[in-house]
Amino acid sequence: MRRLAPLSAAAAAATLLAVAAGGGPATAKPIDSGTIHEEFSFVVTGFCGVDDLDVEVESVNDFRFRLGSRGAAQLPYFLEQATVHQTITSPDDDRFVTYASRTIGKDLKVTDNGDGTFTILVLGTGNETWYGMDGKAIARNPGQSRWEILIDNNGTPQDPSDDEFLEFLGDVKGSTGRTDDACAAMVAELT
Repeated sequence: MRRLAPLSAAAAAATLLAVAAGGGPATAKPIDSGTIHEEFSFVVTGFCGVDDLDVEVESVNDFRFRLGSRGAAQLPYFLEQATVHQTITSPDDDRFVTYASRTIGKDLKVTDNGDGTFTILVLGTGNETWYGMDGKAIARNPGQSRWEILIDNNGTPQDPSDDEFLEFLGDVKGSTGRTDDACAAMVAELT
């Protein structure tokens, strides 16, 4: 797994998962593919910056990924589809919110820098929705964004098994969709 690819800070904090994505055109040479299913829970203290708000997060995450190679140099390209369902509960009074997301992350362009590193342009797209206790949506984050990362290919550009994430290089294009303040909406429901 080479990089984190959440669409929002809330998703990053909640899922703590790395993207293993791959793909390209139908002519791409397949390297690996698979599915990952995870269920876990954890406690967050000071949730959304509120000192006296601690929550328990229960998460169910399903991923499908594909890794293929393409181009004359047969460089690796990743594609991932992710579905995440979470319940965020205040143990003090059993108030809760739920979170659901369906996202896709994929490499748009892999550049061999000639020094043992790749610069990768990544696309993240999908929809995140937070729901109140009544089942109605309280916040949404649909759309797409693009960012670049730096990867050490350890001298084996066609073999991604030894690649290491080095650095997040920054956003290339910020979110194109609606970006509600999920923390404000969740805190209002949980307190």
